[in-house]
Amino acid sequence: MKIVGELFGKGEMQLPFVLQSAEVMKNAVALLEPFMEKSENSGRGKILLATVKGDVHDIGKNLVDIILTNNGYTVINIGIKQTINQIIDAAQEHDVDVIGMSGLLVKSTVIMKENLEELISRGLAQRWPVILGGAALTRTYVENDLAQMFPGVVRYAKDAFEGLALMDTLIAQKRGENVELPPLKQRRTKIVTHEDRDVDTRRSDVSTENEIPNPPFWGVRTVKGIALADYLGSLDERALFVGQWGLKGVRDEYQSVVETIGRPRLRTLLNEIQSNNWVNAGVVYGYFPCYSEGNDLVILHHEGPDKGKERTRFTFPRQSRDRRLCISDFFAAKTTGKTDVVAFHIVTMGQSVSDATALLFGENRYREYMELHGLSVQLTEALAEHWHARIRQDLGISKEDGDSIEEILDQGYQGSRYSFGYPACPDLEQQVQLCELLKPESIGVELSEEFQLHPEQSTSAIIVHHPEAKYFNAN
Repeated sequence: MKIVGELFGKGEMQLPFVLQSAEVMKNAVALLEPFMEKSENSGRGKILLATVKGDVHDIGKNLVDIILTNNGYTVINIGIKQTINQIIDAAQEHDVDVIGMSGLLVKSTVIMKENLEELISRGLAQRWPVILGGAALTRTYVENDLAQMFPGVVRYAKDAFEGLALMDTLIAQKRGENVELPPLKQRRTKIVTHEDRDVDTRRSDVSTENEIPNPPFWGVRTVKGIALADYLGSLDERALFVGQWGLKGVRDEYQSVVETIGRPRLRTLLNEIQSNNWVNAGVVYGYFPCYSEGNDLVILHHEGPDKGKERTRFTFPRQSRDRRLCISDFFAAKTTGKTDVVAFHIVTMGQSVSDATALLFGENRYREYMELHGLSVQLTEALAEHWHARIRQDLGISKEDGDSIEEILDQGYQGSRYSFGYPACPDLEQQVQLCELLKPESIGVELSEEFQLHPEQSTSAIIVHHPEAKYFNAN
């Protein structure tokens, strides 16, 4: 049952073929199962997998499920947005050996820490080893910061295959074998948290001499039924092929993989998407008058009796080092007496593609599941990139746009597009204000009580026109 892991470990297999091997193995086991002798102890070990509370992203967790299941482990996958109470209850009910928690968002790292604290308070820290994974996590955070406060075993898995290696070691230890986990990674520098310092609201050195553009309208507009051809040119192929589909290789080897596997499969899948009406692209966007006040961006009413008065405000974190940047610095300060302009948008692929990916996973069609999910995520980003370009045209700043898609994807344009939940604006709760402004239900998008956009293939952004606005980390 270790075929998949062994093939991958030799470095000779692309992830799509690993998933195909998993499909073959699952089908073979299903055929042989009626003839196999039943045993309570036939499994190699048992793990519970969950995406933590407030997080709807499950592709990474589901890949872990696939790899572990096809290496002989029993996987109890309880899905997304799981509270620690649900995780503990399921772990006890199924008598698992290990707990695995996943999450993509910055907020999920906080939830994982709270979950570990709850395990401690309930006297369960020694009951189960815990494996943590997700895009926002780092090995140092898990294996230094969290490991120091957690009296049990906690480890970081950067991907499904490291999770498999950890599971092998943990189960071997449980069976009394003389094996050791990899040593914990030690932090070399002291981390300074926001709690360690006063809130700094002093403006950075961002220029105040930039020209403020005139928007074509104030308020919100909705656009539905956007043709795939309109935004397909903004698709980041490398992010799709490498980041989502796991195609690997260097230089000529990678290009060969792209030409023989990546693009042919992409063409086929795009045809399937169109013939099955799996995407229903929509955008809601708008322009709003504003000014900055310290670390806040103040949105003003643009019409009616309250015109010019405060409507809502967004508070952004400020860097404690480097240039001490804060998103609010890219807008005219209240003290200047100027009124600036900010754009917001929410884009979506619609619910149909989420339903299609769930069906593929449920039918054990792992490669198709991974490919469709990954493509739908990147098409969402492509639509966001396309609409950002439309907004730059509206504001008259598109003359700075790069000549190629590669330049555009490398922020080769004036301004920037910041998504909530990411380093410059990590507070997902502020999507409440954004949704109050844009009313995304007009395109079938709603905000959950955990401040997540549904359907999953949706994304929001604050769009800044200032020439110095680029991506930065506010920590």
